[in-house]
Amino acid sequence: MKLKTLLLGACSALMFAGLASAETLTIATVNNGDMVRMQKLTDDFKAKNPGIDLQWVTLEENVLRQKVTTDIATKAGQYDVLTIGTYEVPIWSKLGWLASLDKLSADKNYDVDDLLPAIRSGLTTDGKLYAAPFYGESSMVMYRKDLFDKAGLKMPDAPTWDFIADAARKITDKDHEVYGICLRGKAGWGENMAFLTAMSNSFGARWFDEKWKAQFDQPEWKDTLDFYVKLMKDAGPPGASSNGFNENLALFQSGKCGMWIDATVAASFVSDPKESKVADKVGFALAPDKGLGKRGNWLWAWNLAIPASSKKTEAAEKFISWATSKEYTNLVAQKEGWLNAPPGTRTSLYANADYQKAAPFAKMTLDSINSADPTHPTVKPVPYVGVQFVAIPEFQGIGTAVGQQFSAALAGQISVDQALKAAQQLTTREMTKAGYPK
Repeated sequence: MKLKTLLLGACSALMFAGLASAETLTIATVNNGDMVRMQKLTDDFKAKNPGIDLQWVTLEENVLRQKVTTDIATKAGQYDVLTIGTYEVPIWSKLGWLASLDKLSADKNYDVDDLLPAIRSGLTTDGKLYAAPFYGESSMVMYRKDLFDKAGLKMPDAPTWDFIADAARKITDKDHEVYGICLRGKAGWGENMAFLTAMSNSFGARWFDEKWKAQFDQPEWKDTLDFYVKLMKDAGPPGASSNGFNENLALFQSGKCGMWIDATVAASFVSDPKESKVADKVGFALAPDKGLGKRGNWLWAWNLAIPASSKKTEAAEKFISWATSKEYTNLVAQKEGWLNAPPGTRTSLYANADYQKAAPFAKMTLDSINSADPTHPTVKPVPYVGVQFVAIPEFQGIGTAVGQQFSAALAGQISVDQALKAAQQLTTREMTKAGYPK
């Protein structure tokens, strides 16, 4: 009995020791398709890391940004792994809010040099990597080839905005709920303003001149917003001012959009016959231009990072290594097909013959990413970095406030002129309050 009791006691002690040593990572992420897929595949991570449990906080894009920003700024420590964008990484790393991913950079198996230079550079501060890209993207035109054929139109590889507008109006059939074009209208610095800022670059507009003076009172912004609002009124879906990425994705997949200009990452979703009714009818083209030397495409990555306040840095880094590795890409390909491999992060993916065969959009995606230049985003000189955002801490608040004005103009609640006047006033007020020019 004594031996049996001792053995049971030893087993119990080992069991409790194992439980005590287990760590639970709380991961904040966005509710898009690639991130949802990652959650479904985490049994692979758990099998390789039995001492680590995962708890997910999955949020809509605007809500995620608000909660994560509040948490890290106040050092609340609610999350161990953050899903953040290219905008936040350089700002937060300089503020000391993020842990550097030194072990990842030194891991030969991870192969940090395989990351696309355009994406990696936006995640690096003073030579150190502070976030790892889960997927990278630019933006491009996705369109219905059958509707273009029916209208006698041929999409150029590099269309102009005038061609896009003309084609959108021609393929619109509102009686059958087919709308020529779907564009973001939901207010948010990363929603409608991501699209409109990139679009405005191609129209010659800019957020600020070289002295940080707001530019919404200039004709280039008037041209941009007039063009956008009129196009959406003529050829867009009803309720467009409430539509962001996910809403437009659903419209396109259900056959209600003739064209959609948005993130290149959406290409796999609209091409997947399991998810899209028009999967076999989709074509791709570069984002449009206005003949001024800039296209309306952005540069972005959704990345995984560790807040400096986390006490579970080692476990968090293991998870990030797994989720952003070449092995994870192969796991997705094995389970879901090469079409669904996370795009836009690794050179090796675009050299992979299986991926090239499965993803007709691969070259267009890579060309779009490589053509975006965050250091020279506009036609005229600017004092800031960022294609679809301005890489200053104040931009989140200002960008969302401007986005609300532009969304209201799209909804017909105010005029374009009123929206631009309000944008100029609020941007000037907030930048003055923040002490610009610095």
